[in-house]
Amino acid sequence: MHMQRYSSAAIMNLHRNFLARQTPIMKTKMVNPFIESKKACDVFINHRGIDTKRTIATLLYDHLSWLNLQPFLDNKNMKPGDKLFDNIDSAIRNCKIGVTVFSPNYCKSYFCLHELALFMESKKKVIPIFCDIKPSELRIVSDGNVPLKDLERFNLALEEAKYTVGLTFNSSKGNLSEIVKNASEIVIESLIEMESEQKMIESSRNTPMAL
Repeated sequence: MHMQRYSSAAIMNLHRNFLARQTPIMKTKMVNPFIESKKACDVFINHRGIDTKRTIATLLYDHLSWLNLQPFLDNKNMKPGDKLFDNIDSAIRNCKIGVTVFSPNYCKSYFCLHELALFMESKKKVIPIFCDIKPSELRIVSDGNVPLKDLERFNLALEEAKYTVGLTFNSSKGNLSEIVKNASEIVIESLIEMESEQKMIESSRNTPMAL
């Protein structure tokens, strides 16, 4: 699948638009990310902490924040006392795009798989990053503690993700700054496309029907 590339001018224009739309609450949140907000985030970063929190996940969060976008990363946006599932589920349902960082231990996490399933069930666009693992290697090994209903959800979501075009990264050879830059550009291009489609929908609704 070919992904359309946008000019630097288009990308910079998106940055300006996001900056112009920021409310005082959003600006405060940029200074103190632990302020709870029910507002929609631009990007939810789904990842396995023990594999990628110190690398791709946090670097991507920081880079997207630097670009004046509103990313969500659990340890950055949640504070002690927050209800885990309530906040995570709300953030996913209200986000615009999901970035899923698949890694060797990803499928061992109930929380990672729950977030992925919620992405797919909410019909969100998901950008996969396959870090030190191939799509064909992603599989769920049940230990008998996960309800069958959840296993079905997780397997369906994982199968859909396997056949979604994404980025690949080898931590022993790859350049972290390059994968973060590439992922950020894809996020921005996706947001441009979504805004363009939304404007077309709104324009068609406001256009008087011919008698």
